[in-house]
Amino acid sequence: MGSPVKRRKQFPGATAYFDRHRKRRWRFRKGGFSAELGSDYGSEDFVRRYEDAVNGHKTRGLIGADRTKPYSVSQLVALWYRSPEFLDLAPSTQKVYRGIVEKFREEHGDKPVRLMRRRHVQTILAEKAETPTAANNLRKRLIQSMDFAITLDWRGDNPARATKPFRVGGDGFHTWDEDELAQFFKTHKPGTLAHTAVTLMLYTGAARVDAVKLGPKNVRNGKIEYRRQKTQRSGGVLVSVPIHPDLAEVLDKLPKDRPFLATQKGTIRSAGGLGNLMQRWTEDAKLPQCSAHGLRKACARRLAEAGATAHEIGAVTGHKTLALVQRYTEAAGREGMTDSAIEKLIARPNGERNLANPPKRFVKSETNPKQGKDNL
Repeated sequence: MGSPVKRRKQFPGATAYFDRHRKRRWRFRKGGFSAELGSDYGSEDFVRRYEDAVNGHKTRGLIGADRTKPYSVSQLVALWYRSPEFLDLAPSTQKVYRGIVEKFREEHGDKPVRLMRRRHVQTILAEKAETPTAANNLRKRLIQSMDFAITLDWRGDNPARATKPFRVGGDGFHTWDEDELAQFFKTHKPGTLAHTAVTLMLYTGAARVDAVKLGPKNVRNGKIEYRRQKTQRSGGVLVSVPIHPDLAEVLDKLPKDRPFLATQKGTIRSAGGLGNLMQRWTEDAKLPQCSAHGLRKACARRLAEAGATAHEIGAVTGHKTLALVQRYTEAAGREGMTDSAIEKLIARPNGERNLANPPKRFVKSETNPKQGKDNL
């Protein structure tokens, strides 16, 4: 007898998972593309969805709005993915947005857009109350998609805008402080990739996705110049940062024919790869709360504490708006500002008061109130 023939999988690429209600569902995954197949394995609806998913994979994820219900959430999402507003986003941002929107689409794709109300959005967001950041991210995507629905004349208002975001404790990614930086550099000495990477991001404010691409070709007239990948679709914000002496000392010792954070083969390291290394390096330094993005915030914090304005900080970090930068400047050096404020109060003699513009309640009228009444 010959060896047993291995049974071929009936639906290659289909895998099972359990949703938040512990119900078993199926999805198709292949090469970064995924699509929901429902919960009834092998049914006619399952087979139809599977065939659509396979075709969708062959066309690299071009979602056909003609396969969805007219004016449904699913059709709106399909059209939004093809819109200039969405296509102008960086590929990495598109991927993040899709990950958020597709989960919403799985549960509500067949529902008509025109019937969505504020209370519906509130209920959907309330289900994510235990993860407020995720809820707020979904809210932002719903606002964008409903704004797009207005441009299509599918509805005249945006119910998502009428909701309020969840309060989130903290400021997102942890900002490295000076003690943490010293602890990291004590563990990772000059000459190591870890030391080079952290020094580069700390003194340029570059995000991971930009830091891995920086090299000698970006050095011009004593500055590191590059265009942020996040803003490339809209022309890219040009960042030009003078090279700090501490950074110059590190860069001078690196090869001149490859990126600063190159792999052993001399090629550009992936942003994800750098992120994995950063996690390992911070754990080695006993700093699990620290991350690459936190270095970008630390750069802004240092600039703010040095007295840089919000516009100056934004020029270094490449922010297009100053809202986030303003948070850095407001938070920076609060301890030092309170010290100086109390010192000024202590320096003033006890009881001294500036009466150049005294409050009205402290001004004594020379007119007798009773006399004033008699004169009326």
